[in-house]
Amino acid sequence: MAQDIRKLFEIEDEKENPKLRNGHEERFLKRLGTELPQEKRKTLPYIKIAASILFLLGLGVYFIGGEKASGPEAVIVEKQPKAKPAESLSLGDLSPDLKKVENYYMASINLEISGLEVSDKNKALIDSFMGELKELNEEYGRLSEELNEIGPNNQTITAMVKNLQLRLQLLHRLKEKINQLKSSKNEAVTETNV
Repeated sequence: MAQDIRKLFEIEDEKENPKLRNGHEERFLKRLGTELPQEKRKTLPYIKIAASILFLLGLGVYFIGGEKASGPEAVIVEKQPKAKPAESLSLGDLSPDLKKVENYYMASINLEISGLEVSDKNKALIDSFMGELKELNEEYGRLSEELNEIGPNNQTITAMVKNLQLRLQLLHRLKEKINQLKSSKNEAVTETNV
């Protein structure tokens, strides 16, 4: 009555996995190819051309927009003060959520600054707002130093996030003022033409 268990498994394997005849796989693939031929995707040439044009336009905007950064806004986008200790903490070093918050605000601030159109007529307005942004940036540096000296605490972290929020709000107000200035000039021009 005692049977070798290895022989039972071999018999069971043969029943479940029967061997295929030689050449079965090649015949199957050949038949599959004739029954369901693969269609080649046709890439339309105008899509390639449009993608190339968009790429070149993006490069042009990047390089032309990069020249505008030499103005007063270049000072504002720093995360940390220039004199940085060897092992300093930033807001993003404390937790992944704070890193996301910091990156979001810094990216938004940089985006707003890069979108500013500086002209002779609005330069004084922009310079006054940039002075306020510089003060907020210096305050952020002091808060960062406090974070490194005292260590992370709710008050410092909240103050740093509020600082980032204030900078972004200030830039939004600046854009509103510039738009108001443009619209008032446009109204004055249309009134003189009438």
